[in-house]
Amino acid sequence: MRIVMTGSGYVGLVSGACLADFGHEIICVDKDERKIAMLREGGVPIYEPGLKELIARNVDAGRLTFTTDLAGSVAQADVVFIAVGTPARRGDGHADLTYVYDASREIAASLNGFTVIVTKSTVPVGTGDEVERIIRETNPQAEFAVASNPEFLREGAAIQDFKRPDRIVVGIEDERARPVMEEVYRPLYLNQSPMLFTGRRTSELIKYAANAFLAMKITYINEIAELCEQVGADVQQVARGIGLDNRIGSKFLHAGPGYGGSCFPKDTLALVKTAEDAGAPVRLIETTVAINESRKRAMARKVIALCNGSVRGKTVAVLGLTFKPNTDDMRDAPSLSIIQALQDAGAQIRAYDPEGMEAASAMMKDVEFAANPYIAAEGAAAVVLVTEWDALRALDLKRLRGVMAGDGLIDLRNIYRPDDAEAAGFVYASVGRGAPPLAEPLVEAAE
Repeated sequence: MRIVMTGSGYVGLVSGACLADFGHEIICVDKDERKIAMLREGGVPIYEPGLKELIARNVDAGRLTFTTDLAGSVAQADVVFIAVGTPARRGDGHADLTYVYDASREIAASLNGFTVIVTKSTVPVGTGDEVERIIRETNPQAEFAVASNPEFLREGAAIQDFKRPDRIVVGIEDERARPVMEEVYRPLYLNQSPMLFTGRRTSELIKYAANAFLAMKITYINEIAELCEQVGADVQQVARGIGLDNRIGSKFLHAGPGYGGSCFPKDTLALVKTAEDAGAPVRLIETTVAINESRKRAMARKVIALCNGSVRGKTVAVLGLTFKPNTDDMRDAPSLSIIQALQDAGAQIRAYDPEGMEAASAMMKDVEFAANPYIAAEGAAAVVLVTEWDALRALDLKRLRGVMAGDGLIDLRNIYRPDDAEAAGFVYASVGRGAPPLAEPLVEAAE
């Protein structure tokens, strides 16, 4: 099939490269001339394991090309995906659909023959209706159908997620789109990947509902971690104990500094706003958003507490900046709030991340970036582990302690065993474990 991917960001690049690998003819379009030039020269503007090699293979095979010419690409297309950004709108938290609607108008002007236009971007319920209205208004003679096909890609594992999906969700209102979308995903459909056809609005809501549920699950275990610290329990064992229940499952039950990234923060907020406008508020998600925001700065207070109540004039080393491992994405990363709070308390920050320092440098002021964890820790009063990169899971703790001025190790991902850290000379703090038991029992023994 001839497929156009409008938008060559994270979702567009991964989806386009994977569809090309299925044998389709893919044109990735973007208005950013520098990005397209980089892609044509073999570069990749984002870090995602395996993506550079996947793109190169399909470019060499002639199945994947890059251009800034949307009009010329659309005229020859069977399917046009819209994969542009939908950031939170400044001021009210609603999803900003400017790029989606602008793309819809440009696509409409160039349609030639029956074409399926597919919203791949994460969009609020009813966006597909508006896209259809815009296209009909712009080009009344156009033959087209608008479908919704939300993405469920995890950064750091996006290629695997695309090629071995839990499900493929497609929302349609025009049955002519069904065989076209089945052909797009035929290689996966033949491998019996579940393909769920729904109404368009249902498809749009599935994406938000899924992300909000996962964000709520993360926030839940973070609250349980706080309770564990107060009562002397171990959140990792609690998570294992409840995760073995098949009704709950073990995923997204890892306590930490809060969720971040390009999806959960903006999608939970957009769902809250959509629900408010619909007169059906989602109180659980409203609370999830509020708790997650406050938790990030609470992690900075944990660092300050371990530094005898003050970090003023002290150096704090922060290891791991991106919102999760195996990505260079800094959007809404917990490290941003943690570092800002530490700086507000007077700390000097030295940081290290395997892939995210370039992106971080554009978002953080007065932060010194180091070439490795040990340089970051030189003269530091404390080291804070924020992101669980593999490169940070097997540090030489004695060497790390040896270059420091202080002895604080704050492990916000529970990577290390407390005994090992203490044996290396650290005063160690983690999340939801290691707290002393209460002086008195919570429940009195029965007489």
